[in-house]
Amino acid sequence: MEGDAGDSLVTIKNIERELICPACKELFTHPLILPCQHSICHKCVKELLLSLDDSFNDVGSDNSNQSSPRLRLSSPSMDKIDRINRPGWKRNSLTPRTMTLPCPGCEHDVDLGERGISGLFRNFTLETIVERYRQAARAATAIMCDLCKPPPQESTKSCMDCSASYCNECFKIYHPWGTVKAQHEYVGPTTNFRPKILMCPEHETERINMYCELCRRPVCHLCKLGGNHSNHRVTTMSSAYKTLKEKLAKDIDFLIGKESQVKSQISELNLLMKETECNGERAKEEAVTHFEKLFDVLEERKSSVLKAIDASKKLRLDKLHTQMEEYQGLLENNGLVGYAQEVLKETDQSCFVQTAKQLHLRIQKATESLKSFRPAAQTSFEDYVVNTTKQTEVLGELSFFSNGVDIPEINEEQSKVYNNALISWHHPDKEKADSYVLEYRKINRDEEMVSWNGIEVCNTSKIVSNLESNSHYAFRVRAYKGSICSPCSRELILHTPPAPVFSFLFDEKCGYNNEHLLLNLKRDRVESRAGFNVLLAADRIQVGYYTSLDYIIGDAGITKGKHFWACRVEPYSYLVKVGVASSDKLQEWLRSPRDAASPRYEQDSGHDSGSEDACFDSSQPFTLVTVGMKKFFIPKSPTSSNEPEHRVLPMPTSIGIFLDYDKGKVSFYDMDHMKCLYERQVDCSHTMYPAFALMGSGGIQLEEPITAKYLEYQEGM
Repeated sequence: MEGDAGDSLVTIKNIERELICPACKELFTHPLILPCQHSICHKCVKELLLSLDDSFNDVGSDNSNQSSPRLRLSSPSMDKIDRINRPGWKRNSLTPRTMTLPCPGCEHDVDLGERGISGLFRNFTLETIVERYRQAARAATAIMCDLCKPPPQESTKSCMDCSASYCNECFKIYHPWGTVKAQHEYVGPTTNFRPKILMCPEHETERINMYCELCRRPVCHLCKLGGNHSNHRVTTMSSAYKTLKEKLAKDIDFLIGKESQVKSQISELNLLMKETECNGERAKEEAVTHFEKLFDVLEERKSSVLKAIDASKKLRLDKLHTQMEEYQGLLENNGLVGYAQEVLKETDQSCFVQTAKQLHLRIQKATESLKSFRPAAQTSFEDYVVNTTKQTEVLGELSFFSNGVDIPEINEEQSKVYNNALISWHHPDKEKADSYVLEYRKINRDEEMVSWNGIEVCNTSKIVSNLESNSHYAFRVRAYKGSICSPCSRELILHTPPAPVFSFLFDEKCGYNNEHLLLNLKRDRVESRAGFNVLLAADRIQVGYYTSLDYIIGDAGITKGKHFWACRVEPYSYLVKVGVASSDKLQEWLRSPRDAASPRYEQDSGHDSGSEDACFDSSQPFTLVTVGMKKFFIPKSPTSSNEPEHRVLPMPTSIGIFLDYDKGKVSFYDMDHMKCLYERQVDCSHTMYPAFALMGSGGIQLEEPITAKYLEYQEGM
């Protein structure tokens, strides 16, 4: 028995690293199971959510033009804790907000749902193992009886129903024979008490009795009947228990049976580590040798270039020095001039001619030198400027020999930029690459070239965050096989949105017409259904018929700053309007739906002329553009003389809307090329909301923010 106890103690000690919280790096305390199946302390979850809440508020307060549009009041920490613990807290008092949390275990964002922490299960099994570990670590520390009068006796058992520890005498007193308490479950002394029955976090009065195979979590029968798991495949708890236990036991037996194999592999790894150390040092020596050869070549070229410059300099200085001596002689001719003046005083013609002939030649030579002055050599050394641009670029690309590692190709169709940049690439032979390095830099055309930033990636896609708004970025990728890398791929240039991305969903309450519009569960897609009521009303077309524009707005408003969002209009859509509208104008539209002058009701005049877009003055509190029949219609302006064909553009795949609240301006973009198609002033004296309208058949899909969850979905596709 002592040997078994010793083995148990060793086993408990060996699993210590499995009992450490990835957030606080300490033993788990009240661990919770996240949707990604990793566990984390209850207090750590709270601290992470509080830190995310604080950082979100800090970002909103730091950016004067990019601050959050939602009105926030500074609240004490206890208020934050209460808000995090309270399920279904509201965003802008319109809709419940779902919480996301970066898991410290897998570093992916996990969705906690609307209930937040209260929707997570407590990992009682892990908690029990941690408690056993603690007891093994402090075996000398006894657990005392909770009911003894001072001094308390050492406990001999703990009651799981009473959540207390007892000595033998106290246990007999408080659990008398023949009473209900005598039936309580008791175990050895412990401080870890857990409920005998797991209750559902969603339905607190219901017991857990099923297991959702899709979500991989226990559920109750109400969750299956009408809750979030109604369409999921579930199994009984006993069946799930049996299946999972058999799988776990089988895997454990497999690992135990492979103990000798693991030991041999550890020995092999030790040899590989030593071999890697030797090969690494050898590779460093070879690299130093190659660089020294380059240094020698550079030194040789440097010496040759400097000698050529020195030779040219000496030749030019000699020429200039000779010329200077000639002109120095001109200064000495001042005596010659005086002598010539005296000769001019000679009156005897024969004597004058005899003397003046030689004197005239000397003066004529000096006169010609003054008339045609030109330096004997150039002072500029422009021809001797060393151009190292190409060589610098080549040296910057200096890398290990590719040795057959193919160049990856960036997939332009799957790569995109929104709130973050998603870069995807294709590699002809993935098995020939161990990893990739994604490099990116901002393109600044006015200043010096910005250096590349590198990110090591193990798969073929990566999300790049913290990019500046309204900027061009270049991306490229290279593949690595061990220490060997491929050349860089062709660069991809992406233009970031002109402002931070504004996050919102469709509002299913304010003005939403569920008879004509169909909203999906995620509230990021809406479709218009031309139903039976429209056909019944069509008999009025002979006397003038007005077709309804069904409006739907975003569930969050904007009160300051610059914001950008995007949506996709389905190609089959007949008529769709997208843009912004103020809160007071929305109330006016929704309170008087039968006003024919309201933009909510417009005559069905077709798309050929775009006549639905009336001319409004510059102080209008809304701006909407018309999209439909695979066309984008630029609204008329009072001063515009454009013909209708100049106002009709092909419909972009995705339409971006940029609102500058402080300047009162809204712009519409082609997201594929980040090109502004149309902009105008808008009255922003009230809260502005993203506004949409549909008539006839049509659909609008909000652009999904690029997150780690989005990346997992793309990889699954």
